[in-house]
Amino acid sequence: MALFDRFRRRKPEETQPDPVDSAPPRSDEDPVSPGESGRPVESAAEKDAGSSPSGGGGESQGGWFGRIRQGLRKTSQLLRTDIRDLFKREGRLVDEDFLDELFAILVRTDMGAGPANEIREEIAKEFRGRVVQFDEVLDVIRAKIRDLLDAPEEPIRFAETGPTVILVVGVNGSGKTTSIAKLAAKFKREGKSVILGAGDTFRAAAVEQLKVWAGRIGVDIVTAEKQGGDPASVAYRAVERALESGVDVCIIDTAGRLQTQKNLMQQLEKIYRVIAKQIPDAPHETLLVLDATAGQNGISQAQGFSQAARCTGIVLAKLDGTAKGGVIIPIRKQFDLPVKFVGVGEQPEDLAQFNPDSFVAALFDDPAGGEPVPTSPRGEDRA
Repeated sequence: MALFDRFRRRKPEETQPDPVDSAPPRSDEDPVSPGESGRPVESAAEKDAGSSPSGGGGESQGGWFGRIRQGLRKTSQLLRTDIRDLFKREGRLVDEDFLDELFAILVRTDMGAGPANEIREEIAKEFRGRVVQFDEVLDVIRAKIRDLLDAPEEPIRFAETGPTVILVVGVNGSGKTTSIAKLAAKFKREGKSVILGAGDTFRAAAVEQLKVWAGRIGVDIVTAEKQGGDPASVAYRAVERALESGVDVCIIDTAGRLQTQKNLMQQLEKIYRVIAKQIPDAPHETLLVLDATAGQNGISQAQGFSQAARCTGIVLAKLDGTAKGGVIIPIRKQFDLPVKFVGVGEQPEDLAQFNPDSFVAALFDDPAGGEPVPTSPRGEDRA
């Protein structure tokens, strides 16, 4: 949740930088080409939790629950430390001063004012006028956050017959391209055939990066005939090839940056129209990729893209090592969009289906507080 910007003053050992963040910065518009190892070379802004096309790493961190727990380590430390600071050894009286202090802590986080106020009211209802201990308050906060994140399990809605078409949207630098690669790798591991449509035609780096990913994963890809070509044409041809080839899943990338909301809506509407001409109920899913490190900026991204693209769910990228994982809470509450997947590592396999119990347990660093994300013997998530 970031959770707490004011904790940037904490001791260095509590917030060690992630190795992935130590690379020299690159422009988001820098071209992307295979490195000497054959791996895609990304801009620093586009690196999400999984930008290496090499395999492995499935069980080294104890499965998905262990990865999510590790990814939320900073958030968990900040959350616990800020609230613990409100308490003395003998406990704390829950009065207006305490409630105001607690709210002030929460409202400055990426949790947002709305959820922070709901938590404040829950604490007041439960404990007002009592002297309580830190763990008692934390238990109520944990339960309330779990309630705020509650949603029925919503895996990808696959088409009953023919290709399932998935549109992927998000701003440049959110981790959109690598999240598409992770989705493709996931579906391929499940035995499904996949084709990609490189619809972000205005940014050569995105197209080249997706081409490298397609080659490494072993899936087909449709690109524009020239840079700046019509994205709707790419989408049409990708779906057309999926129909002709009997492909199971067609994933279409879209432009991450347009000058105005009107332009964005017009382009996405055109993509919707050309896809629907071929498959009437497509796209079956429209996934919004959000950068977990973006904090409150993620909410504004969700606002624009959810309105223009009719989003059905969220992929939260770059969850590993961020202190802003709590941005899920206001997004889930404000837009009623389920978080479907989270990026939790550096491999193409590192995409986990979102599980509220595991997320909350990891957020509070409490392995006994929720069920682990189901895994296969290789540490892969199950649909």
